[in-house]
Amino acid sequence: MENPETKGNRKLTEIEEAFALMNLQKGYFHVVNIMRIKGEISQTILQKALDQLQSSHLLLSSRIIGTTEDLRFTTEATEAIPLLVISGNSSWQDIVKAESNRAIESNKVLLRCTLLQQLDNINYLITTVHHSISDAKSCIKLQSELLQYYQAINECRKIEIEQNPDILALEQALPDWMKGEKGIEQGKDYLLFRKILRMFYKPEQLASLETVPNEQRTCIMTHRNLEAQTTQSLVQLARENNTTIQGVLGSAMLFVVSDHIRQGNSRNINVSCRSVVDLRKHLNPPIEDNALGVVVSLLMTFHRLKSSTSFWDLSRAITKDIKLSIKRQDIFKPLKLVRQIFVQNAANPDYTAITASVSNIGKIDIPAIYGNLEIEEISFMAANGIYGRTISVFTTTFTETMFLNFVASKPSLNQEMLEQLADKVMLLLKSVSSIRK
Repeated sequence: MENPETKGNRKLTEIEEAFALMNLQKGYFHVVNIMRIKGEISQTILQKALDQLQSSHLLLSSRIIGTTEDLRFTTEATEAIPLLVISGNSSWQDIVKAESNRAIESNKVLLRCTLLQQLDNINYLITTVHHSISDAKSCIKLQSELLQYYQAINECRKIEIEQNPDILALEQALPDWMKGEKGIEQGKDYLLFRKILRMFYKPEQLASLETVPNEQRTCIMTHRNLEAQTTQSLVQLARENNTTIQGVLGSAMLFVVSDHIRQGNSRNINVSCRSVVDLRKHLNPPIEDNALGVVVSLLMTFHRLKSSTSFWDLSRAITKDIKLSIKRQDIFKPLKLVRQIFVQNAANPDYTAITASVSNIGKIDIPAIYGNLEIEEISFMAANGIYGRTISVFTTTFTETMFLNFVASKPSLNQEMLEQLADKVMLLLKSVSSIRK
């Protein structure tokens, strides 16, 4: 008898359940990808391309059903991916904010698409994907695949649709020592270790401007980019200083947020940096970037900033701690208890101990040209509607330029404060990029 899970009908894993519950409880955490595209885009052809895309991915042909204690994927009666087309000079950032604060009707479909068409054939293609079935890397590959289908339909070429290698369940790909009850025990030990670190460091966070119930909170964002020359200078300086861009971004975020917390006081301060880590290359066998699924983990590093701490010292410390955690395989340990972690954080969203968060997927390796269409910019973000007193940055590098989306929860922070913090981070990055070792 054929296993029904091969058709996409299965129970959600721990990490999938966590994001599904956040969506149901208005915490969201959708993955929102944004492409700025030059060229004329037909709504009719784009809808056909979306239909082809849905046919090629089992998870896009799925929806989520059941109770909060028994959430399941099913491929039966899934609706078509909806497309909303907006014409005019609307702000793409306003559209992204609206998308971030609107639940995905996961009992119908797990992706929606918005096309903003502006003057001079400038378009913004915005896909909002349920985090239970996606991460940033797979979503960017998904958008590239969508444009390939669009190009083929536009050029009247036959499309060979093959089922893409979507992840049936991440647990199947985990190391043996993380499966079943063994994985739960590993998770408990790791969470205890992390709790002890939190108690020891007591990392500080931004002060809330206003505290309201979770259902009254919204996600805010602002976009920045770092010109190609500055981006490449930072990459080179990171190498020269024995660190990484992840460490550079974490250092910039922590310095700026710490300065804001201290308000001109030069006292020592304990902080934390949450880093999103791609699991794909750490699994055996590795999982391809175009395989839809949530294949990431979260690492928290703790640091003490003194008046003598330099930008590069902190950057190296963040990088060193991340590498050590990966070597200890800490990236796998919380995965069996992600639902529990999310539930606890949602109950105390202003006390997550996260000073700042960094998600950097680095250089994007997809074509820029698709027939008459050319991608000019690519960025992404995960919506944070509830976690207060912290700021996150989501970064990509495309055509040698770094694109950054800064995200926070309102009214814990407001738009003006987010803009100011983003400006200071950019100023610091530009400043350090101009100073040679």
